[in-house]
Amino acid sequence: MARWISAARFSLRILPRALVCGTILLCGVSGPLPAAFAQGTGTRATDLALPRFVSLKSDRVNVRVGPSRDHDIAWTFVKSGLPVEIIQEFENWRRIRDWEGKQGWVFHSLLSGRRTALVTPWEKSDRTPLRARSRSDADIVAELEPFVLTTVTECAGGWCRVNGEGYDGWLDQTRLFGVYPDELIED
Repeated sequence: MARWISAARFSLRILPRALVCGTILLCGVSGPLPAAFAQGTGTRATDLALPRFVSLKSDRVNVRVGPSRDHDIAWTFVKSGLPVEIIQEFENWRRIRDWEGKQGWVFHSLLSGRRTALVTPWEKSDRTPLRARSRSDADIVAELEPFVLTTVTECAGGWCRVNGEGYDGWLDQTRLFGVYPDELIED
């Protein structure tokens, strides 16, 4: 009998209190940036691929509206390990996108190359079967609820091996935010 793994109840972000920051969130941080910050301009700090997934290194990560500490804080993540996608680099700053599509800037040292994923954050109630092997007919060892945060150890052939507290198995890669479709991740 498969057991189910539910998401730990935590707040993904603290919304800002300042009205100006709230307006920025409502209008979308993803709006046009000054030309100096446009994709492909400015100082590229790494030669790593863009976009790419990483995870939050700290339990408190401020996301800013621009790439410096002089810019307002748009929101704050309050859970380490959450996956985010780096979509742009400017010096020591990384423009990230979360599972909801919200974008902002984070200082590079607050991010980790450790691969994590959220199970179906776009769904409210459907559980995702965790399989013993990377096959759709393999035994179900658990069912994971939406928003379960998991560590990704490998992905191949449309399946990812994931684990967390009390579970280890394979998930359909399309059920995860934190990996690209058909992305290969080697153990």
